[in-house]
Amino acid sequence: MSETKKKQRFETKGRMLGYFLKGSLKWFVLSVLFTIAVTLMDMINPKIISFTVDSVIGDKPAELPAPVLNLIESIGGTGYLREHLGILAGTVVVLALIRAVFRYLWRVFNARGAETFVETTRNSAFEHLLALPAAWHSEHHTGDIIQRCTSDIETIKVFLSEQLASLFRIIPTLILAFLFMYRIHPGLMVYALIFVPLIVGYSLFFHKKIGSAFRKADEEEGKLSAIAQENLTGVRVVRAFGKEQYERTRFEEKNKTYTALWIHLMRLLASFWCSMDLLSGAQILTITSLGAVYAVHGELTAGNYIAFLTYNTMMIWPVRMLGRIIANLSKAGVAIDRLREIMNAEPEKDVENALKPDLTGDIVFDHVSYSFGDETAHVLNDISFTVKTGTTVGILGATGSGKSTLMYLLDRIYPLPEKDGKITIGGVDIQKMNASYLRDHIGIVLQEPYLFSRSLEDNIRIANRSAGRTEVRDAAGIAVLDEAIEHFEDGYDTFVGERGVTLSGGQKQRTAIAQMLIRKPPIMVFDDSLSAVDAETDAKIRAALAEKTGNSTVFLIAHRITTLMNADEIIVLDRGRLAEQGTHEELLARNGIYRRIYDLQMAGREVEE
Repeated sequence: MSETKKKQRFETKGRMLGYFLKGSLKWFVLSVLFTIAVTLMDMINPKIISFTVDSVIGDKPAELPAPVLNLIESIGGTGYLREHLGILAGTVVVLALIRAVFRYLWRVFNARGAETFVETTRNSAFEHLLALPAAWHSEHHTGDIIQRCTSDIETIKVFLSEQLASLFRIIPTLILAFLFMYRIHPGLMVYALIFVPLIVGYSLFFHKKIGSAFRKADEEEGKLSAIAQENLTGVRVVRAFGKEQYERTRFEEKNKTYTALWIHLMRLLASFWCSMDLLSGAQILTITSLGAVYAVHGELTAGNYIAFLTYNTMMIWPVRMLGRIIANLSKAGVAIDRLREIMNAEPEKDVENALKPDLTGDIVFDHVSYSFGDETAHVLNDISFTVKTGTTVGILGATGSGKSTLMYLLDRIYPLPEKDGKITIGGVDIQKMNASYLRDHIGIVLQEPYLFSRSLEDNIRIANRSAGRTEVRDAAGIAVLDEAIEHFEDGYDTFVGERGVTLSGGQKQRTAIAQMLIRKPPIMVFDDSLSAVDAETDAKIRAALAEKTGNSTVFLIAHRITTLMNADEIIVLDRGRLAEQGTHEELLARNGIYRRIYDLQMAGREVEE
């Protein structure tokens, strides 16, 4: 992550929007300019109609700007226009065409700005998500994160492009409409104005209610997305345990809650818009009736009456739209806050002037302890040992003894607090190193390998894009994956389904091993990554690793002693503590935990044989 992004924090909604609007602001500005032009064109037509009715067909003196009157006189005055009404009709058509062009440009620039905003925001959110620590991802459901980065961003886009952008059309429309209405009949304009604060005030009344309802619905949608994502990802597990009905019921209950929240929200919106329709209808009825009375009494000409009603109709749309903006502001505000929670989450940070040292030196764990939040429940307790460069270290321990945690600390996937010890490579504290550089030089094969929906070759090459077919085959050979690939109809082009669903557990593990080996890192970690392969394949892989890994420092985490027995040194963990340390022969001689596990496993092998 760049330094700029690291320092960026959004204290307010406006600051975050301003940041993401940088690339699209020019398009929105052009959109606003053309929407104002459309508004001005809209205001001209009622004037033309009023002039035609009162001054061309009638005999009332024209009330037009001096330049326009001079132009009319130059072509023969109102008398000439009376005989050639097609000129006025043609003027209306030309203005309509110009208005259509302006409207087209407004829509094009608005769409360009909106989609550029979405692109920028999604890219920034995704980049920031990749920089967040593992602990943050553990606390948030993937489905909810996806929902924030898709539908919430879409909600913000709709508000910016449709509602907020319309505000720049609403304001000039209201100003010009009231100005023209005032010039036609000040008294009638006051009656028209009375309804505006009623409509706006009613919108504000609903604003808070709609916002609260939308937040609940939006959060529930995130939970629903999380359930769907978990079930689609783990569909084989669901079927294996025959839990289809259970998961279906769970999904339907959550969906029912979500639907009820949206029905409640729609009821609020329906009440809001019906009430708005009633107020708007009452305003139009009042102005139409009073205007007719004024026209009958001679206070309004027929042309001015038509123009006034037209301007009043033009004014009602912006006022109603203002209410819609206030209502949708609630939804957009909730979406912005949910996105802001992601963007304000603290990313991983390197120390200033982070180091990129040589990582081929000895690895030292110096009094390392670690706990997940609860200071009294340590996963690791005061672990100290040294791994000589180029050696292979085996780590043995029961489930939950802290084996994987030890490696996650080495790779800085879990941050090690300063008070809980120190890990050094070649004498340099890993906390002072550049995290990306450190991870680039440590290859980890996780307990549960994750493969992507692409070919086998692409999955192996994902860690080293520059690798050729020969390097891919070499890595697959060391991982003893080439034997399985030979039996695939499409060979290395065999498509791997999501999470490697088309492969067996052992094939997935071997693919992940090849994926790591193709990088040729100086430090390699195999986190119980041979558990799904048979003993014969296990032996082949270990033999190939011993021959091909060269000077790399290797960590082997396993439950099978046969996997670890040839390691240069073996560490035994028991309940987060270093219980035993030594070679296979030394540990057997001590008659401790290692010897007991060895005897049990060897007895089991004899029974199997």
